[in-house]
Amino acid sequence: MEEALLEALDVGMKLGASLVEARGEKTVKTRITVKDGRIEVAREGFESGIGVRVLAKGAWGYASTSNVDSTSAGRAAEEAFKLASSIGEEIRSPVRLAEVKPERVKLRWGVKVHPSKVPIEEKASLTLGLNRSLLEADGRIRSCTVEYLDLSSLQYVYTSEGARVLQEKVYVWLRVTLSAYEAGVYATASEEAGASLGFEYFEEARIEALKRRLVDRVKGQLEAVAAKGGAYPAVLGPSVVGVFAHESLGHMAEADLALSGSILLDQAGRQVASNHVTIYDDGGLEGSFGYSPYDDEGVRARRVAILEQGRVTGFLHNRETAGRLEAEPTGNARAENFRYTPIVRMRNTFMAPGDHSLEELLEPVRFGYYLKALRGGQTNMDGTFQVGVQEAYEIVKGEVGRPVRNLSIAGNTLETLMEVEAVGRDFELWPGRCGKGQTAFISDGGPTIRVRSLRIGGRD
Repeated sequence: MEEALLEALDVGMKLGASLVEARGEKTVKTRITVKDGRIEVAREGFESGIGVRVLAKGAWGYASTSNVDSTSAGRAAEEAFKLASSIGEEIRSPVRLAEVKPERVKLRWGVKVHPSKVPIEEKASLTLGLNRSLLEADGRIRSCTVEYLDLSSLQYVYTSEGARVLQEKVYVWLRVTLSAYEAGVYATASEEAGASLGFEYFEEARIEALKRRLVDRVKGQLEAVAAKGGAYPAVLGPSVVGVFAHESLGHMAEADLALSGSILLDQAGRQVASNHVTIYDDGGLEGSFGYSPYDDEGVRARRVAILEQGRVTGFLHNRETAGRLEAEPTGNARAENFRYTPIVRMRNTFMAPGDHSLEELLEPVRFGYYLKALRGGQTNMDGTFQVGVQEAYEIVKGEVGRPVRNLSIAGNTLETLMEVEAVGRDFELWPGRCGKGQTAFISDGGPTIRVRSLRIGGRD
């Protein structure tokens, strides 16, 4: 692999490129899907390849190959150079890159039980056992799907500037979706679990806790009351806060999207949220699903404060956006695999904890809602959002009351963050997969918080 990458660098520079990046990968992957007690997918696979990105005449060109020999890598460099040259003849604003120190590092992520060493029969047993136990947990549960994935990738990032970054990345992940039905009421619940760890992550205690949460969630929906529409005080749990941090704010802080029209860029340095709100993006949280100590440009990750005490203080950058905005690269350039060029992506995006207990957050609320898990919905670059909630409860006189179903929330992200009046001292990160033309593994989360007012959708 190393000889092929060096050949790509040599070919690109001899053709006249101003920068060449060669990224090589060797990946082993397992996928298993179990639905209603039957294995639908059980697949192991291996793939390798090289992606070459060339900067020439002020433009990028990119080409990839699934062959990892020197000849193929050189041809990819030639193709990338041709693309860059043809584009460079048309562009008005040439690419300007921020300067970085070329890193030379070899890093293997901390793994106790490497998933590639675990027989697929053991992985299938875990997935089948979880599926069957959930189907048997309550007679009203009608369907259950469990999806399992593990992925280990040896990645090389070499640049003509001298960077030599070798990382072994390891991820394990599963997602469970339940549905239940009783007396005309249909309920669903889903949750993901994942980390940049080995198979040891799926310890019995974690699996049992996941099962309890999902079963309690669908049972609560079957027995729940309808929400009252209107604006009410609300307490938001860590997974809900994480969705706000990621979907509604984090994307606006990705510098490529900010440059394309995100409302956050015009607010740089201004107070846009309550002074209780500090939000970070950080690739350095070892073990998290968004762990990314070095990005796919070979840049060392650093923590970015997007908001500090409600004020806009930072954006997420690759080298190109950092060059355009005269900022420092933050290590946020990520690609799904060697077939894709790196773009600006989040890693672990979260709100910083405060100092309140859950009881203190609930106590002032005479009537409102406690939101614990979202279902999905729509967020926009102008800051507006509308999302469904899969687990929620009434708050009555400072106490958690009856479960609520068919509840949705809507509003504007910055207006909602301005309504934050208290922040809990708890903290959780939740794994996820973010789509932006290509998939990235991420985490989001934070503490439990209280907002003065949130628009609740339900019955009037």
